[in-house]
Amino acid sequence: MPRKKIPIDLRSAARSYTGISVKTIQGILTNTTSKDSDRLHAAGMMLERGWGRPSQPVTGADGDEIRITIRNIIEQKK
Repeated sequence: MPRKKIPIDLRSAARSYTGISVKTIQGILTNTTSKDSDRLHAAGMMLERGWGRPSQPVTGADGDEIRITIRNIIEQKK
């Protein structure tokens, strides 16, 4: 299902917190007194933002790969 479109004003407001958000994640990541699970989650967030999310393989219900066939039928005009 496609994602719902986020309103422009809300997206803009959220983006204005990018710097502080990255610094907060960095603080959790580098704080040796943070729980390991929190540091691991922060590390994953930093990697996703720096390198993007890993690609997800798409498979059918039985685990086989999905194949798509596109046929382009052109009707001749008379």
